[in-house]
Amino acid sequence: MRTIKMLGAVALLALVSVSPSEGQAADMTFFLTSEGPGDGANLGGLAGADAHCQSLAAAVGAGSRTWRAYLSTTGTGGENARDRIGQGPWQNIAGDVVATSLDTLHYENNLTKETVLNEQGGMTPGRGDDPNQHDILTGSYLDGTAVSGSDDTTCRNWTSNAADGSGMVGHFDRTGGGPNPNSWNSAHGSRGCGQANLQATGGNGYFYCFAID
Repeated sequence: MRTIKMLGAVALLALVSVSPSEGQAADMTFFLTSEGPGDGANLGGLAGADAHCQSLAAAVGAGSRTWRAYLSTTGTGGENARDRIGQGPWQNIAGDVVATSLDTLHYENNLTKETVLNEQGGMTPGRGDDPNQHDILTGSYLDGTAVSGSDDTTCRNWTSNAADGSGMVGHFDRTGGGPNPNSWNSAHGSRGCGQANLQATGGNGYFYCFAID
């Protein structure tokens, strides 16, 4: 449920979580996390991030599916986010199809501020809202592959909550700053990996979750 509250001349986005019906949850194959683990970009690695997706999905009745975090890692045994999430199609809890395949997900998707819902059916504050939480952890290039090079782009493969380091983020609302401001998965690097660092630059440790079956 989405409402707009007026406070003086400022329109604030009110996020009201509504318990989804069993049918809606059963059909959901994509969501943005409503909360992160709370330890910055230390997600417990890919295994911890996947478990977080699974736990959030189970809490709304979608735990019968296998869920994976859209995150890339680097180095020996590194993984590309696009290789972790199945083949699609994917839809949010409201039934909006956000992509029909990996190619459409990365090049012709239906990801907008209104369709990138969390597992509870709520919207997330984006650019222009207070607070802005539109930076979404991915560690990925535009095509969903891991960002290469010697610099840290995955907050030490999602195990660091330090003030140094960085993780590539996307803008779920498709607006903002950085080299690719309109990108949902590869807008710019974060300024540090701690929770306070992520919050100070427009994030909150959120990431995307996809069902692979």
